[in-house]
Amino acid sequence: MTRPELSVVVPCFNEEAVLEEFSGRMSRACSAVTRNYEIVFVDDGSSDRTWPLIEMLSRKDSRIVGVQLFRNHGHQLAATAGLSLANGERVLLIDADLQDPPELLPPMAKRMDEGFDVVYGKRIARAGETTFKRLTASVFYRLLNRLSSVPIPEDTGDFRLMSRPVVDILNTMPERHRFIRGMVSWIGGRQAAFPYARDARFAGETKYPLRKMISLAIDALTSFSTKPLRAAVWLGLMSSLFAFAILVYAVVQWVAGNVVPGWASSVVAISFFSGTQLFVLGVFGEYLGRVVQEVKGRPLFTIGKICRNDAKAELSGDIQKLQKAVTEYEQSDKRVSR
Repeated sequence: MTRPELSVVVPCFNEEAVLEEFSGRMSRACSAVTRNYEIVFVDDGSSDRTWPLIEMLSRKDSRIVGVQLFRNHGHQLAATAGLSLANGERVLLIDADLQDPPELLPPMAKRMDEGFDVVYGKRIARAGETTFKRLTASVFYRLLNRLSSVPIPEDTGDFRLMSRPVVDILNTMPERHRFIRGMVSWIGGRQAAFPYARDARFAGETKYPLRKMISLAIDALTSFSTKPLRAAVWLGLMSSLFAFAILVYAVVQWVAGNVVPGWASSVVAISFFSGTQLFVLGVFGEYLGRVVQEVKGRPLFTIGKICRNDAKAELSGDIQKLQKAVTEYEQSDKRVSR
């Protein structure tokens, strides 16, 4: 079967409230670009009716593919699973919560027609988000760019349209602690921003609470920068110099006979050095833990089921059988003629 012109990868986690609305809007947006497309829904171990709804949508539309992971792997790995199964010449990565409007696909495709390898959504407004979240997101992206060896666009998410070569390279990158928007920036090529206003969630709750946002930030920093390690080394060096200065001062005071017993200075010194050591060990431990996870070489994700309407595949099989029968008949007819 021919490769579809467009694939849409949609990670889903407990999205029963928005799935049918998203599917309708996304299908209409795809049809405005091409009739030869597929939509890959990835159920990331949902506990609601997300998977039954995906199965229903797949039975209704042969262009919808459902992928069920064995358990919850997290948004980045769910997106990775979908990207590994997407076959399109172009691949759109988008969440199901409708904060990123599916209707932006046609203008993004036109932008890619200008010769770009990646067209990524750049948020110029964020409806329905708190001031705290907008502020922390702004600080995070600017800090990441200061630390990262690769420029990563600010105020962007994973909402992006990618060419086949970019997706193929992305699928060969084996790291477990993934930060897809940074990985795509690392790949390079011609990449263009597509400014848009992000909508509020259509329904349901956010799947990225503060805890997950902090975890994603740590993954991003450790994946694209070794500067925290360097900072830990410098902090340890400064602490050592400070400790040596205190030692010299203590010896000088002892020689001068000015030794005065006191607990405040001891507590301050012990607290400072203990805190510094724990911080440095924590930074090293964070990197070491990631090395251990990578060395194990386990699969990034585990797929339980893949469902799709196989009517096209069955029809293709019937045509092949018919062609084979015709060929055999023609060959036998030639033998009889001889």
